[in-house]
Amino acid sequence: MKSSVIKGMGAHVPGRVITNKDLEKMVDTSDEWIVSRSGISRRHIVSEGEYTSDLALAAAQQALENAGMESSDIDAIIVGTTSPDYTLPSTAAVVQRELGVKGCAAFDVQAACSGFIYGLTIADSFLKTGSMGTALVIGAETLSRIVDWEDRSTCVLFGDGAGAAVVCAEEPNGTGTGRQGILHSQLLCDGGCAEFLRSTGGPSRTRTVGYITMDGPEIFRRAISYSVDTAQQLLDEARLSVADIDWFIPHQSNRRIMDGIIKRLDMPESKLIENIADYGNTSAASVPIAMTEAIGDGRIKKGDLLLLSAVGSGLTWAALLMRW
Repeated sequence: MKSSVIKGMGAHVPGRVITNKDLEKMVDTSDEWIVSRSGISRRHIVSEGEYTSDLALAAAQQALENAGMESSDIDAIIVGTTSPDYTLPSTAAVVQRELGVKGCAAFDVQAACSGFIYGLTIADSFLKTGSMGTALVIGAETLSRIVDWEDRSTCVLFGDGAGAAVVCAEEPNGTGTGRQGILHSQLLCDGGCAEFLRSTGGPSRTRTVGYITMDGPEIFRRAISYSVDTAQQLLDEARLSVADIDWFIPHQSNRRIMDGIIKRLDMPESKLIENIADYGNTSAASVPIAMTEAIGDGRIKKGDLLLLSAVGSGLTWAALLMRW
């Protein structure tokens, strides 16, 4: 079996910023209320004429540059998104066109906030068997387009952005959990909880996109318990412990949720990579944006053991262990 190794990452967010102070003028809320309940201070929002594929393309180009590779090297493009440019074609197909690539596989994954980890796991399945050599995995969202800006319970939470990873099949470097690349992953869903986080519309049911609605208390409780249980299962499978983890990179949903997860895992806060204050919840984009930042500033170093985790609408949840 080959190893699936990330060779380069990239991220991109829109230039437009909406702060908590800006939101105070739009809905009945306050900076103190938002920060105390979510940890968010500001979020990046697309401007008119700026789309999910634009963010995805910019992140992909940066990832390719950091990997020292060309778009012609790509065998598959996988985009995790809940806010595609179109109902059809896929956002991945649009990105493929803009990259000037022809003939490679290109498709979207709709697993909401878990989309990037779902995409990495799918890519890993292709790469480790040798059926593909290089995959471009992207998490990209423009959630501002499906947020009700009059609903103070949701509009304060979400932001737009994209993150991307170039993943390559390589001969194993090391053995067991010491080898570089993706080690273990788990993808799960409980459709019985679908009503807790959903949109009010859809092409088949209403012929509209709708707006995000959320049962905050249910999501809060389940996000913590699902993340903790899955992380522990992965560690048990790998015969590792929380102490072996160098960096925990969760979906940036809510700072209180992240704090709850590390407390339940008995993990020191110093191992948590978080940037929610500056970006808000960017759904499928949040894990790769946080990873790209932590690689860029030198926190993540070669040989580090990373734990990625996310919970999203579906309810989907996912976790992945990898050696950087």
